[in-house]
Amino acid sequence: MANKDSVTGTLIVALVMCLVCSVVVSTAAVMLKPAQQANAELDMKRNVLMAGGLLKDSHANKAQVEKAFADVKIKYVDLNTGKFTDEAPAGGSGRAASKIPSASERLPADEDTAKIIRRENTKEVYLVEKDGKLDKIILPVRGYGLWGTLYGFLALESNLDTVAGLGFYEHKETPGLGGEVDNPNWKSQWVGKQVFDSQGNVDISVIKGQVNPKSPNAIHEVDGLSGATLTSKGVSNLVNFWLGNQGYGPFLKNLKAGEA
Repeated sequence: MANKDSVTGTLIVALVMCLVCSVVVSTAAVMLKPAQQANAELDMKRNVLMAGGLLKDSHANKAQVEKAFADVKIKYVDLNTGKFTDEAPAGGSGRAASKIPSASERLPADEDTAKIIRRENTKEVYLVEKDGKLDKIILPVRGYGLWGTLYGFLALESNLDTVAGLGFYEHKETPGLGGEVDNPNWKSQWVGKQVFDSQGNVDISVIKGQVNPKSPNAIHEVDGLSGATLTSKGVSNLVNFWLGNQGYGPFLKNLKAGEA
């Protein structure tokens, strides 16, 4: 009888401990969630600013980030109409909306050059204004590389043709190879490149090898990543996709014409 009581007591103690631990963990998760969300939002702002060349220090503190972000306006774009909308993306971001069937559409394989499978209907964009006029626009982009999806931002100057910067904040590419998308020297090559030809067609690519500065098409080309052909192709594909008709293409044309 004593042994039976001992076993029962042990089970009761274990059960109580499990309940206490689960309550502690749940409470901690709830209490930490606002801080985690705030940190995620700060990181996103930091990456937007870095891509647009508005912030140089990737370790800038909150005050520095918020000060630089004061000139940035977040607006929403209906990718189907190519115009601004007051409706935010479902789930709070285009990335989240792409996973919601009612807020996105599955792309035909022949049109899904970025290999994203689903494209959200509404996308957030970041407008930088100076003296009441557009100075830069920063666009969220994503697409498949070698090992997974690259997530980043493409910034364009006010003419909506010249690259102001490109940066990725999340990817799974191989360090030293495809991971060189994070190399400041490689990223700097994008600055000043033109993404459209004289007819308004998307014309920007990451080539194999180095760009010949004497080539008439050099203004539309970026050096390939050594030993990372598939990553280079993936970056080229994702930039072309998001600047094309399935992405921001119609919106950029409307914005340039003052009809967005």
